[in-house]
Amino acid sequence: MKKFAALLGVLASLSFGSMIGIDALGEEQVMGGTASAAGRGFSGNAKTGDSEGLSVVNPARLAFDKNVVFNLNFALEMDAASKSGHHMLTNGMSIPSFNISFPMGDFGAMGVSLWQHYSSNLNEKASGSDAAKIEYQGSVYELVPTYAIRIPYLRSVSLGAAAHVVLGNISRSLTLGPDNSAVTEEDEWGTRHTKVSDFVDGTWEIKNHPAYYAAALQYRGRQVSYFFSYTTGYTLKNDLDYDFRYSEIDTLVPTSYSREIKVPAMFATGISYRLFKRHNIMLDLQWRAWDEDIENIAGSWTMPNYTETQSDFMASVGYQLDGVPLFYEDYWKRINYRVGAWYKNWYVKDVYEVGGSVGAGFPMGRKGTTVDLALQGGKRFSDAKTEWEESFFAIRIGLTGIGTWGQSRR
Repeated sequence: MKKFAALLGVLASLSFGSMIGIDALGEEQVMGGTASAAGRGFSGNAKTGDSEGLSVVNPARLAFDKNVVFNLNFALEMDAASKSGHHMLTNGMSIPSFNISFPMGDFGAMGVSLWQHYSSNLNEKASGSDAAKIEYQGSVYELVPTYAIRIPYLRSVSLGAAAHVVLGNISRSLTLGPDNSAVTEEDEWGTRHTKVSDFVDGTWEIKNHPAYYAAALQYRGRQVSYFFSYTTGYTLKNDLDYDFRYSEIDTLVPTSYSREIKVPAMFATGISYRLFKRHNIMLDLQWRAWDEDIENIAGSWTMPNYTETQSDFMASVGYQLDGVPLFYEDYWKRINYRVGAWYKNWYVKDVYEVGGSVGAGFPMGRKGTTVDLALQGGKRFSDAKTEWEESFFAIRIGLTGIGTWGQSRR
């Protein structure tokens, strides 16, 4: 058990780094964060334009798009955690979002997004041991159909709504090898191949409902645009199967259990101010008031049963210089240049994050296809001095395609 106790110590510390809340919901991703939004600090949900596409935070923005927009994003994150002279490096790659949207003229616009809300990934061994190890793998994804329409006679105002269908799974395995500290050397042969493993597998869904919902109001002016949105609260249901095994062969205690996590409603707002046609300054705010702790997956040995929560808040600010839309202009003038910063309270108590980013959108060809690149860096920290501090660096790449499907040629 000494080896396993050491392993749990490593896990507890990492849960406040890139593995934030790993035994609860996992690490929370920025809502539908695209590579273009990442380059401006995840701000700009109020910004409108032919290539902006669908916003999970602000479904009303979609009504102002004139073209079909396709967007696919990739993210690579590297983390360096440190505590009391100890250091650990981790990295991970994911596809945080996929979006596609279609304008329908006077009938509004519709789209769909698939994005990763939470993720739990870990594969570690106890120091100096090949027997004690822990593995987590899982994600909470959301399929988000969206509809938006501009109000007749008030064409600068739009309304939007979206449904969030939750899907995903989680798995965890804890393996504890033999502790031979009290066994004589000549008798170690009898325990050398003995292992005790705890396997957990589960699926995610919303309790008693197919989805949760979001509604938004957007105003677009000649210089200033802003939005307000409200996302309903919901209860996540996680059906779990526990499988306790001895030496990977005998199942000792198979059980099933369902944990429920009450996710509160979220309010969001943002403003985008445009200067001299091409300069954009953006500010976004998101707030969700957690009032209940989250039941952990736990179920094994002495792992904690709950993760304490706090109000989830994020403020982001960004700047973007829009590229010149004319194809015959110098290429460097056609690039979108971005910079941004953000501050965030995670849903896990006493965990905070600050970060900054730079990015660019590179036009490819005449039809409006763009490759977006964002470089991000920052730090996650905790008020609790016993926790690790973590510095992170991320590279995000997005492909945005612009089309006129279903529209007549001029």
